[in-house]
Amino acid sequence: MTLLKATVGELLEEKVNAHPDHEAFVYPELNLRKTYREFDDLVNQAAKGLMSLGIEKGEHVAIWADNKPEWLISQFATGKMGAVLVTVNTNYRAQELEYLLKQSDATTLILTEKFRDASYMDILKEVCPELEHSQKGEVDCDRLPHLKNIIVLSDRQHNGCYSWNDVMEKGKDISNEALQQRKTSLSSEDVINMQYTSGTTGFPKGVMLSHYNIVNNGDKVADCMKLTKDDRLCIPVPFFHCFGCVLGTMAAVSKGATMVILEQFHPAKVLKAVQDENCTGLHGVPTMFIAELNDPSFKEFKSTKLRTGIMAGSTCPMEVMKDVINKMGASEITIAYGQTESSPVITQTKTDDPIERRVGSVGRSHDDVEVKIVNPATGEELDPGNPGELCTRGYLVMAGYYKNPEATQTAVDEDGWLHTGDIAVMDEEGYVEITGRIKDMIIRGGENVYPREIEEFLYQHPDVLDVQVIGVPDKKYGEEIMAWIIPKEGTSPTQEDIRSFSEGKISKHKIPRYIQFTDEYPMTASGKIQKFKLREDALDVLQTNQ
Repeated sequence: MTLLKATVGELLEEKVNAHPDHEAFVYPELNLRKTYREFDDLVNQAAKGLMSLGIEKGEHVAIWADNKPEWLISQFATGKMGAVLVTVNTNYRAQELEYLLKQSDATTLILTEKFRDASYMDILKEVCPELEHSQKGEVDCDRLPHLKNIIVLSDRQHNGCYSWNDVMEKGKDISNEALQQRKTSLSSEDVINMQYTSGTTGFPKGVMLSHYNIVNNGDKVADCMKLTKDDRLCIPVPFFHCFGCVLGTMAAVSKGATMVILEQFHPAKVLKAVQDENCTGLHGVPTMFIAELNDPSFKEFKSTKLRTGIMAGSTCPMEVMKDVINKMGASEITIAYGQTESSPVITQTKTDDPIERRVGSVGRSHDDVEVKIVNPATGEELDPGNPGELCTRGYLVMAGYYKNPEATQTAVDEDGWLHTGDIAVMDEEGYVEITGRIKDMIIRGGENVYPREIEEFLYQHPDVLDVQVIGVPDKKYGEEIMAWIIPKEGTSPTQEDIRSFSEGKISKHKIPRYIQFTDEYPMTASGKIQKFKLREDALDVLQTNQ
């Protein structure tokens, strides 16, 4: 197999040249439809608009919004004019936003006014109060010294901020030749995307991904689904995740398919979009598919064209998989496994794999990708059937963590192998099963939650002496978050105190559902906390409380 050398912008232009009048994307709720030519025109205008703000190649542009058309346009516009798109989790609140914008050195922030019950503008002003008295393009924020441009996805004018229309209008000041010059200065090896992922130690790290990483990963993901230009892929998963912006948009564009996009996930709206738009593919984490199958409108739902898609993000129960195949008609649904550091997919099942393979495994490695299972202690490669750490090598391995060479060296060894931290078993035929995690990561409804980040935050509570966060089994989300807290002497915080302290400061999905107070933790002789024993104790506590 040959790997593609195209940039994100060149990939789109190839499809425009091949079939300019083919539908590129549809937003059913907005009644918005664009052909590949129209999509490309919008992308070029936005790319010139960003250039008109003085944004140079390699500068960091953060985007904080749900799956709006402007998000999609920005992904390909930055891909043409060479800025690095830094994706921001829609659940982020003030503390997380400040950390990301500061650590990423973002000079520009594109944001929507609000998302669900959160006013993004209010959160931004909390981090950057100077915005109220700033000029457009000249934000001067003490806490965010690099930040200069704010672009709001709204027709309303906000002090110190450009509107999206302002930027598109300013694009007229830049010539097509200037954009062409910028495009020709780009290399497929340039970093073009940065996504933040937490580690079990410390704070979130910026994963640097190149055109080469995500263009090829999207292409190989599409190959496993047998995607062609005639497919119509429903994308209700968030763009800020690799699931949305690589397995979704990049995979679709790599084959010139049509994207059917929902700004936010809602089961009935997904079912309606799949039906009305004749979708042939549908993406989702298992909890999304469960919600769709159990939605009252499912009985009226007709999905005669649905055949494929991806279920990823957490382990898929066999019964759910059978229902997706038999009741939804997605007989060629696939399972994918990976992580942001690997662009993200390492292994994937194929459309013709038997159902046992599509549930009992996460498939085999993509073409041009090496996978091995090693003894985590010695690094020695293990024979099939033996559990160990999954490592991968090839075009898909990230360029590194932004401004964090130590963490990069820990994750990627001298021979270029990315160490995933996941325990896996590979059989004689190369099918991989993920059996556990070396790291203590919690996967809640497809969202990766890292205990250390929540622990670091809860340490800030005045009554908390120590805190340990673990995952406990949950029927709906796969796992839920539980915090074991040792209060400071003379204090008696309540569960409500901890929750109200967390609200508005960290994402809702990171606020522990279960909070247990204790005097001490189970320890090893050397003084290490035994989290596995905390998990055992947690199950006892939860059973008693039921």
